[in-house]
Amino acid sequence: MKFDTAPYRNWFGYTRRERRASFILLILIVSVISVRFLFPEKKTSVENIPIIPEVNEIVRTSFIQDYPKKRTVVVDINRCDTSELIKLPGIGPVLSLRIIKYRNLLGGYVRKDQLREVYGLPAETYDLVKDKVYVDTMIIKTIDINSADFRTLVRFPYFDKSDVTSILKYRELEGRISSIEELVDNKLISEEKAGKVRSYLRF
Repeated sequence: MKFDTAPYRNWFGYTRRERRASFILLILIVSVISVRFLFPEKKTSVENIPIIPEVNEIVRTSFIQDYPKKRTVVVDINRCDTSELIKLPGIGPVLSLRIIKYRNLLGGYVRKDQLREVYGLPAETYDLVKDKVYVDTMIIKTIDINSADFRTLVRFPYFDKSDVTSILKYRELEGRISSIEELVDNKLISEEKAGKVRSYLRF
């Protein structure tokens, strides 16, 4: 009896297209294996790996070297508003308003230590802000002592009512005041007060 192998050949057999595809696949596999043999992977031991400093240290050092130092911001107390004053340590909304109100009464600050005269401003707060403020004396408003009226002079913080009355009487008698020394010599104001008002008076 003759054994029929045709069904098995049909089962395991390849078409012409399949044989061609299998041949191409075989070539690719052989090529990949050949490349692995021709160019073997270079093994690197742990000892050969270079030691790199910690990333945090690198970032920190770079930041310190490259980032410019922050400039200390100082406030001109003759030009600033309440929002700038509030940024100073120990200065809140109430004190900021008082600083500006007193500035308006004076005609401007000529020295930063005049902040000590602001009502309710503690000495400790002045110590905190004294290095963070400065004064521009070019914008000081002065008073013409020979033409100012009673109301203008009495509003000035360094003059009290008796000072103003004496100055106006003297001016009425003498006609004109020529200097701050004349006010002191005629005992219209004290030498201490003369030191405070000198920068605010015009003659």
